[in-house]
Amino acid sequence: MSKKITFANLLTLIRIACIPLIVVIFFSSLEYSRPLASFIFILAAITDWLDGWVAREYNQISKLGTFLDPVADKLIVCVSLVLIVQNDPTIINTVTAMIIIGREITVSALREWMAEIGERNQLSVIGYAKLKTGLQMFGLAFMLYKESVVGLPIYVLGQIFLISAAVLTLWTMIIYMVKAWPSIQEN
Repeated sequence: MSKKITFANLLTLIRIACIPLIVVIFFSSLEYSRPLASFIFILAAITDWLDGWVAREYNQISKLGTFLDPVADKLIVCVSLVLIVQNDPTIINTVTAMIIIGREITVSALREWMAEIGERNQLSVIGYAKLKTGLQMFGLAFMLYKESVVGLPIYVLGQIFLISAAVLTLWTMIIYMVKAWPSIQEN
């Protein structure tokens, strides 16, 4: 018996479909390829907020959406980080990307393990993680855009946002690890 795809899940699938589009446009020879790639990234980031709101507001929370939403988030962030590091392989961009990607892998594995032992609720999303996500999305959008706007160094502002997100990334990972530590010690 198959279930219908909800609008919330459709928004998540659109976000996933945006990923290869961002990559192709980023590397294209179009005159405004970077701003266009950034614009698609921003639209995809908006679907992240919108799919959650639609799911809650219209009772469209599903197992598929619960699985796909964080996967879509991690994919778009990791691919965008790889694009930025590939295009501008500085030590600061590389370390920032390593911190963010490393944290995503670690926390995902920790959540999976906690769910396996029946303790998933111990690692609910915290406010700092939401702030981290916001800084990360603005930082990535600005760095993908790259061009200055009315004299504002958008790329540098993006780096500042992304570095701030990396600091919060480490902080939230520590918080999650501390929350999980009693369960880790028991098992």
